[in-house]
Amino acid sequence: MTIDWQRVLPVLFSICIIILIAVLRNYSKTLAAITATMPINMPLAIWILSSGTNVSQATMVQFIETLIVGLIPTFIFLIFVYIAARAGYAVVPMLGLGYVGWALSLGILLFIQAQLGR
Repeated sequence: MTIDWQRVLPVLFSICIIILIAVLRNYSKTLAAITATMPINMPLAIWILSSGTNVSQATMVQFIETLIVGLIPTFIFLIFVYIAARAGYAVVPMLGLGYVGWALSLGILLFIQAQLGR
């Protein structure tokens, strides 16, 4: 059995980043937050997509455009979580509200894209 390192390395890299954040939080919440918000998942996703067979430039461009659109609901998620944290919610309800905001904003964006014919 051979290991397809093009597929395994991004997963291993993600695990290392999660461990790094867990360690950093004990020393600096700021460094942990910076590490958590670094553009890590997007480059990994681009790497995974590009390592596939028959990936055209147009496919890459379309994927990156979708990543850009996907950032908007991610910011909405963070705003909802922030508001819930300020209101004193526990972690699970905070994250739940964040995902509700994320899902609603993603749905709205996808609807707008469909109406614009994209």
